[in-house]
Amino acid sequence: MTSLRTRERLVQRLREEGIEDLRVLNAVRATPRHIFVDEALASRAYEDTALPIGHGQTISQPYIVARMTELLMQGEALDTVLEVGTGSGYQTALLARLVKRVYSVERIAALQKQARRRFQELGLRNIRLRHSDGGMGLPEYGPFDGILVTAAPEGIPLTLVEQLKPGGRLLLPIGPRKEQVLVRVTRTAGGYEKEFLERVVFVPLLGGLV
Repeated sequence: MTSLRTRERLVQRLREEGIEDLRVLNAVRATPRHIFVDEALASRAYEDTALPIGHGQTISQPYIVARMTELLMQGEALDTVLEVGTGSGYQTALLARLVKRVYSVERIAALQKQARRRFQELGLRNIRLRHSDGGMGLPEYGPFDGILVTAAPEGIPLTLVEQLKPGGRLLLPIGPRKEQVLVRVTRTAGGYEKEFLERVVFVPLLGGLV
């Protein structure tokens, strides 16, 4: 259940579902998803489904994690990425295998503590964590080549767009729960351009610290 063979089956399923970026597939292959869920749910870790991680949050289904990673990686190479919503840390771990530095913010301290332990277990040392309100981003460490948001605000947060480098990419779901769409925003000299990609379902982006 936790073997490389199990992860290989997941990679094959992601290929069949349309994930093409070999870098992303290799990151999925190298990252044991079962350590990012409670032990009681470990037997379901490689199913293509979202799972609860406590505190009203979920770990997204592997396809969505791989798809968002693939969409963020398309285009010019990324060195520094900001992730809004560390959650279990699975998405963070994939990004850490693909870029030079990942900054990740999480408003729920207990989730961040668990994620930090998992990163240490995997030997991932290029992740910097912050317990803060994700909607504000981390302007003191920007500008970023890419920003990935794992919860849905009502619209595109200009605070985050302003933390992108010129040509930088922001990937996020927006909208109310039953009408969310995945959007890719690219910073331009005069503002930003946006692409509406596909329908998704994420927990809402909330403010404040827990």
